[in-house]
Amino acid sequence: MGFRGETPRMPAPDEAPPGRDAPMEVPGAHFVNGASLRPPFPDGLRQVVFGMGCFWGAERQFWQTSGVYTTAVGYAGGLTPHPTYREVCGGMTGHTEVVLVVHDPARVTLDALLRQFWEGHDPTQGMRQGNDVGTQYRSVIYGDGAQQLAAARESRDAYQHALETEGHGAITTEIEEAPTFYYAEEYHQQYLAKNPNGYCGIGGTGVSCPVGLTVP
Repeated sequence: MGFRGETPRMPAPDEAPPGRDAPMEVPGAHFVNGASLRPPFPDGLRQVVFGMGCFWGAERQFWQTSGVYTTAVGYAGGLTPHPTYREVCGGMTGHTEVVLVVHDPARVTLDALLRQFWEGHDPTQGMRQGNDVGTQYRSVIYGDGAQQLAAARESRDAYQHALETEGHGAITTEIEEAPTFYYAEEYHQQYLAKNPNGYCGIGGTGVSCPVGLTVP
């Protein structure tokens, strides 16, 4: 995957595929709950974008969460507009696989989603998750505004302390204002609902995340 055995690296702008102007065609409704995959979303909902390795298993984790209105998988954080899965897996777009999570903050808080994020993967591995290696597997939180970003950074600091206590290394997760989210191809959306025995590379460190507690 990625650079064919080389250590993954982010591409330079002149190395990235040119991409395309047209967005990917995606279903009008979520395969599991029937909600819309695209905005506009109902008033009062918030959205956040997570990257935590292969997006199939990550998306399932969030659509199963009470209070989450809809989820969609896509690509973000790179250079190529409207990339294809093949291009992203080639390692030259700079995108990582991500999940758009749209939630009702009155039913599930951002802190609760952040806890799922941290505990659902190993955020210390750089451009990989387990045997999945490449720029597209890096850990990210792309927030919507200063308040979300502050909460994400506070949760990172709390989890870093918990990880160090258990002998784990430094968190490599990128926490940034949300860039453009490019929807992935139709067959990737809610993939594990359509293919229950499909691959799921999601797996955490086993260390609980103390979100909401005082950061040491």
